[in-house]
Formats: sequence, structure tokens, C-alpha cells
Amino acid sequence: MEFRYLGNSGFKVSEITFGNWLTHGSQVENDVATQCVRAALDAGISTFDTADVYANTAAETVLGEALKGERRESLEIFTKVYGPTGPKGKNDLGLSRKHIMESINGSLRRLQTDYVDLYQAHRYDFETPLEETMQAFADIVRQGKALYIGVSEWTADQLREGHALSKELGFQLISNQPQYSMLWRVIEAEVVPASEELGVSQIVWSPMAQGVLSGKYLPGQPAPEGSRATDDKGGAKMIERWMRDDVLSGVQDLKPIAEEAGLSMPQLAVAWVLQNPNVASAIVGASRPEQIADSVAAAGVTLEPEVLKRIDDAIGSLAERDPAKTQSPPKREA
Repeated sequence: MEFRYLGNSGFKVSEITFGNWLTHGSQVENDVATQCVRAALDAGISTFDTADVYANTAAETVLGEALKGERRESLEIFTKVYGPTGPKGKNDLGLSRKHIMESINGSLRRLQTDYVDLYQAHRYDFETPLEETMQAFADIVRQGKALYIGVSEWTADQLREGHALSKELGFQLISNQPQYSMLWRVIEAEVVPASEELGVSQIVWSPMAQGVLSGKYLPGQPAPEGSRATDDKGGAKMIERWMRDDVLSGVQDLKPIAEEAGLSMPQLAVAWVLQNPNVASAIVGASRPEQIADSVAAAGVTLEPEVLKRIDDAIGSLAERDPAKTQSPPKREA
């Protein structure tokens, strides 16, 4: 495993982060989820990402149980706040001071830890003054409940404004967690340049485009049984944008590129996002422990310029690049 600094800080994270969105507490049984976490640890992953909203808090509980007994100082545990939790009442969501302060306490209890290494604003909250949100984060850092603060899916302008406030309030905003893959490149035009300017790293989610870049979905063929595309608990909805024959055909063109590079298709996808110097870590998930080793092999891989060009040629106009696609809900979700 290789490690990278997160933003303009002395804090290092593993190039591969294990994330439990869409799986733990919902799609897979708790004992299998624990096996996945143990496999991640055995593979050298030290960084774990979750959120209170995943499986309505159950994912945090599963992760806390799975990490019990590990040396806390050797781990980097991330969680997030914004989405609706609990009974989803009027203050059970968003980035108000009330919701943030109550959420951090709930997350720490479920994760069975005194602090998280990184606490992230899961989206931008248009219904709460940014000053209120950042002041709450500053207080959480001073209380020792979070060591660093990050955000997720913020635009370049939102990052600049949040970063300026964090400096005024005496803490560091060091990361952004956007979707990023060969097929979803919307951060490249604006978010990445702004982040480089500010000293903010990307921790990217869905580097395999919901599994499409694994190559297992074939044009004109039904989705494999048990795959994310057949999951009616949320997976199918997330992946549907890529389930077009033109996209699936383009992905098949990546197979010889991966083979010549000595990589599996998932490894090529994860290695590709890690070629971006502004990316500190790629989040991977697993519904089976054996999936972990394949993803971890992407750490430390260097793709030569001619390989990157062949990938661009294969994907071409299929990739989404519109920076306006970096969005947060205009109103809270409940």
C-alpha cells in the first residue's frame, strides 16, 4: 500500500480507502461486512470512509464493530454529515449547528471512537448560512471530536468560500469527496484547479463508475444476476446512466489496454484516478472479501502517457465533463 498527504497537511491516508456506502447495513449481512473490513486491513488499507446517512446510521455501526480492537492511532476514520437520519424530522438533516453537533456525537457513539480523523460536509446546504456551518465545524475540531474537516461534491466557488472561512476560524479544510472516474470527469475543469490553488485534495468515490468499468456489463446482454445493476435497493438507480450500449462498448475497448498493462479492468479504473496528482485516495467498496485484493493492487501503479491516451481514445465523448454537474440539492432531502 502507498500513502499520500491529504491536502496541505501532514496527515497521510492510504491510496485506497475502504468505503461502505450501498453495502454495509443494507446490501450485505453484517458478518460479511466485517469480513470485508478485515480483508481491507489485511491488504494494508488504513483509511475507512462512511457516513451517518448510509443505511440510516447502520453502516457506521457495522464499521465501528468491525474495527473494534484495532489500534485507533493506526487508522484514519472518515464520516459525513448532511443527509437525513433517524426519524427524518425537520432538524434531522442539513448543516445547521443543531444537526452537526448532534450528528457528530451520534457518529462517534456508533463508530465506538472518541474522534474521527476527517468529518465531511456530505453536500452543500443552501438552507443554512455557510458561516454557521463552518463555525460548528471549528468548534468540533477544538473539542477534539474531529481532527480535520472536508466536504463532498462542492463546487469550486463553494470550496473557495469555505476554505476562506476555515482559515478565519482557525482550522483546515483539506479535502473534497467528489465522484470521479474515466466516465465522470466533471471535476477536472474547475474543482481540481481550485483545489490545487487552495491546498485541498480529492478523495474520489465511484472510480469504477458503479462497477461499469469492471467490464462485466456487456452491450446487448442482460446484467449479471446479483450485480449492482440488478439491485433494487438503490444500486440499479445509481448505475442506470451508464447502462447504454455505446458506453458499454467503449468500456469493452479498455480490455486490451488493461491486459497489456498487466492489470484487471477494476485495477485499471482505480489506477487511472490515482494518476491525477490532486487525488489523494480512491474509495472502493466490496460485497465480498475477495474483491478487496484486486482493488488494492492498483496502489502504486504508474500508467504511462501512451496508456492514458489510449484510454482517452477509447472513452472519448462518452465521458461526462460538464462542471455544472457538480451539484448539491437545492433544498434539503426531507
